[in-house]
Amino acid sequence: AQDAGALRLKALAATCANCHGTQGRAVDGAAVPGLAGMPAAYMIEQVKAFKSGARPATVMHQLAKGYSDAQIEQVAAYFAAQKK
Repeated sequence: AQDAGALRLKALAATCANCHGTQGRAVDGAAVPGLAGMPAAYMIEQVKAFKSGARPATVMHQLAKGYSDAQIEQVAAYFAAQKK
């Protein structure tokens, strides 16, 4: 059985699925990138740029504001560990 922390992390990562695909695997030809296998440091940098408004977006700037820096770092590590 998985511990509560692992389950919370999976649930948090699942919030990205509507746009970025299940477990971060976007469908071929998708307008948004897949997150699976993306380097964690790059993902953290990009999401924090959305959060601060430094990187323009259609919805990510709004969504990113709902996550703490710790959550962003946890989700980035989760997706970095997923196979593309």
